Amino acid sequence: MQSSNGRCRGAGDGAESSAENREDHGTSSRDTAYEDPWYDALAFGWGELDGAGMPAPVVPSPRDDRSGPGVRARDVYVEVQRSAAFQEVRSRYRRFVVPGVVVFLVWYIGYVVAATAAPELMARPVAGALNVGMLAGLGQFLTTFLLTWAYARHARLRRDRAALELRWDTQELTREVRGGAS
Repeated sequence: MQSSNGRCRGAGDGAESSAENREDHGTSSRDTAYEDPWYDALAFGWGELDGAGMPAPVVPSPRDDRSGPGVRARDVYVEVQRSAAFQEVRSRYRRFVVPGVVVFLVWYIGYVVAATAAPELMARPVAGALNVGMLAGLGQFLTTFLLTWAYARHARLRRDRAALELRWDTQELTREVRGGAS
C-alpha cells in the first residue's frame, strides 16, 4: 500500500512500522517539551510501545529543571490564577457546587438511612405495587438529572464566558512570553 506522500508502507501492525513513522516525522512526541504547567505528561503516551516492542518509559522532567521561557510561561499561569477574574470564576463555581453536593449527599444518605432504619415506612404502598421506597429510589435518579441540568445551565450562564475569556487571555500572554510562537 502507498501512503499519501508516495512512500510504501506496510500493514501497520508491527512495532517497526511505528518506529518508521517516528523517524519520518522527526522527534517522538514524547520528546517534545511542553511549557504548559497544566499539561499532563503522564497521561500522554501512557502504555505506548517503544521501537523494540517494550512499554516506553514515561518519565516527565521535573518542572524545576526548566529555565528560560518555560519559567516565564509558568509565571503567566500563576499570575492568571491570582487574578480577580479567575477568583470570581472559581467562587461562582464553588457557590453552586458546594451547596449542590451537600443537598444531594443529605438526600442520598437520608434515603439509605430510611431504607435501613425504617423499612416499614419504605414498604408503605402508594399506588398498586409502587411503594415509598421505589418512589424515593426513582427520586434519586430524578434529582441526579435535575442537578446535572442545573449545573450545566449555571456553567453556561454564569461561568463559561468568563472562563473562555480567561483562557484566551492566558493563551495570548503565553504566546507573547514565547516570542510569538504558538
